[in-house]
Amino acid sequence: MLVLLGFAMIAVFMVLIMTKKLTPVLALIIVPTVFGLFAGAGLGIGPMVMDSMKSMTSTAALLMFAIIYFGLMIDVGLFDPLVRFILRKLGNDPAKVVLGTAILAAAVSLDGDGSTTFILTTAAMLPVYLRLKMSPVVLTCVAGLANGTMNILPWGGPTARAATALNLDVNDVFVPMIPSLIAGLVVVFAFSWLLGLQERNRLRAVAPEIWSVPDSAESLVDGDGGTAAGSGNGGSTRTAGKPGTGGAGVAVLDRTETLVDDRDSAMADTALDPNRATLRPKLFWFNLGLTVAVMVTLVANIIPLPFVFMVGSAIALLVNFPKVKDQAAQLIAHAPSIVAVVSMVMAAAVLTGVLNGTGMVKAMSEWLVAIIPADMGPFMAVITGVLSIPMTFFMSNDAFYFGVLPVLSETAGHYGVGAADMARASITGQPFHLQSPLVPAILLLVSLAKVDLGDHHKKVLWRTAVISLVMLGVGVLTGAIGIG
Repeated sequence: MLVLLGFAMIAVFMVLIMTKKLTPVLALIIVPTVFGLFAGAGLGIGPMVMDSMKSMTSTAALLMFAIIYFGLMIDVGLFDPLVRFILRKLGNDPAKVVLGTAILAAAVSLDGDGSTTFILTTAAMLPVYLRLKMSPVVLTCVAGLANGTMNILPWGGPTARAATALNLDVNDVFVPMIPSLIAGLVVVFAFSWLLGLQERNRLRAVAPEIWSVPDSAESLVDGDGGTAAGSGNGGSTRTAGKPGTGGAGVAVLDRTETLVDDRDSAMADTALDPNRATLRPKLFWFNLGLTVAVMVTLVANIIPLPFVFMVGSAIALLVNFPKVKDQAAQLIAHAPSIVAVVSMVMAAAVLTGVLNGTGMVKAMSEWLVAIIPADMGPFMAVITGVLSIPMTFFMSNDAFYFGVLPVLSETAGHYGVGAADMARASITGQPFHLQSPLVPAILLLVSLAKVDLGDHHKKVLWRTAVISLVMLGVGVLTGAIGIG
């Protein structure tokens, strides 16, 4: 009964948020509560949830003050020069912008922290997406793909957990999986390029006055104002354009220059309005120094992260907005984003509390182990890799790697499948795991980008499943994941 209730609860939750019948916050509260009562939790459901919520408080504080800090930095104009730089380097081609997002997210993911990756990627790229009228859902999708794939790095957490749970050296688990990691990144970049092409076509349809000229996306503006594909006689290489326009290259140049340089008209009444009252150009270097200090402290992990952002937000507010009235106005301005993400984190405690408190997680994992046929024993590593995709989505990494993996590995040992093979296979589901609503970092990502979690899931889940299966397949082909 617990097994059926557990899987039904996850299925109902996913259907409700992806079809937008309920907001994620309401679904996280109502669905587990109903299923928990059916599971016989009774009045004990309250303590289950509160025990789970205690572990969420530091995460909620981190997300709250991170939103305040980076929202403030966007308001005061810290990222405006970065937006202009990125536009000059990537041009106005959505395909290149999306690919650049994936590369940036993958590079920042080297620090092993999802929250840091999403904060930096969103801060750098969201203004570009808004400026070019691109969909922020594409940003969250690509950032999620890149970070999830990079999460198998030894210092990312899952690989270390798998090694610890099975008494292995972490390098013995990770190093043979490097080809799988590379293959996963190749698929990430391929998906990113295809998503960029889709955005290019969509923009040509919705904004034909800018995007409908043939090859307009390829005719980019370089740092000197010419076209990236320019020739030595003035930069225009496409001269077979519409009559009277001086060729397609010239027409495209006019349009791209307008997009890049006509900031007043393009960004009026947006978060990047060049005339917004919150701009503090004289404090640019102070804000940059403060942000660098916050990031260095965050990556060094020498002070609890929530406290880092608390102090950073307080200093930034005090210096940029000395008047109490202005400080209060800034906090109110970012209140909607704060309420959205913190309420979702607190609501997630209901789901995790019910899953663990009622014993659903344990029952589900034991059932999955029990239903594996004996003749499938030699393929236990492959089976574990496939199971890691859904199982790490609806349970924490700790629950999977310390609770489920040892049982699976013990079973696999009877069929000649080594513990190292099981550990390597178990980490291939991480791209899918990172999209779970139980992962605070993904809640931060969708909140910063102001994207609905259901919209994010519709675009990202099947792609992460493909990446996980590709990583698993390459692991098998290279011998990193053996068959007994």
